[in-house]
Amino acid sequence: MAEHTKCLIIGSGPAGYTAAIYASRAGLNPIMYQGPQPGGQLTITNDVENFPGYADGIQGPEMMQDLEKQARRFGTDVRYGMATSVDFNSSPKKVFVDDTHEIHAESVIIATGASAKWLGLPSEEKYNGRGVSACAVCDGFFFRNQEVAIVGGGDTAAEEATYLANLCSKVHMIVRRDELRASQIMQKRVTSNPKIQMHWNSQTEEILGDDNGVTGVRIKNHLNNIEAVLPVTGFFVAIGHKPNTDIFKEFLDMDEAGYIITEKGTSYTNIQGVFASGDAQDHIYRQAVTAAGTGCMAALDAERWLTEQED
Repeated sequence: MAEHTKCLIIGSGPAGYTAAIYASRAGLNPIMYQGPQPGGQLTITNDVENFPGYADGIQGPEMMQDLEKQARRFGTDVRYGMATSVDFNSSPKKVFVDDTHEIHAESVIIATGASAKWLGLPSEEKYNGRGVSACAVCDGFFFRNQEVAIVGGGDTAAEEATYLANLCSKVHMIVRRDELRASQIMQKRVTSNPKIQMHWNSQTEEILGDDNGVTGVRIKNHLNNIEAVLPVTGFFVAIGHKPNTDIFKEFLDMDEAGYIITEKGTSYTNIQGVFASGDAQDHIYRQAVTAAGTGCMAALDAERWLTEQED
């Protein structure tokens, strides 16, 4: 038999937990399913220094535990489990959890986030959080006046390389092809920056390190098979993110990359009663604080929408 709820939150992380805090305080008695990675990407982030309120910084997993406790404190029913399919054409909305449990929700807040694309190297996983990162804005500060490398050739990689060049002594940009995919203005910005050294036609063979973290990266030029070791302490992966939105594709409007499209300045999707927040709909900022902000918006939008339905 299906379970009924006024508000279902799919996914955790800053967006989901903030939505849960606001929805709980509004008396919506939300149910939250945390998804396959409770707490989201911040659970694999060590030091978080740019989230307001933590003057001395905080470990990512600890911060997520704090947010979960706060959501539970106000009555959110936080559950382990993963939404595996949905039917948003019905009213109430139907969501199936782990293929077995059916929930009928008057409103749904999506906070499923996005996952960074990785190169797939064992050494990349080994040093993740100890010199390897997928977010220059999050972690670049830790590598001030140090030599770093970034891999990627699109706008994100170019933007992050430029950002790192403002902090680091030197930035090695590893590009698989002989040109960048980035926009012309970003290409010019990167190639004209004296602190950014381009490594064309190159791929990352291995990330090198010791007990303290990353000490270098071995790259290979696939045209001449020449290998080189770059003496870096930070290695940034900027080959894109994949929003975790596949189960919604049949129902929600998305851009070509799979990010959910919301009405400007709101969390409203094209389906009434379904709201999107966090990195599932934000491909520009992708920060914990902006995700939290859109989680707040989604809960307030859901509360107002539910009230309108009752009038």
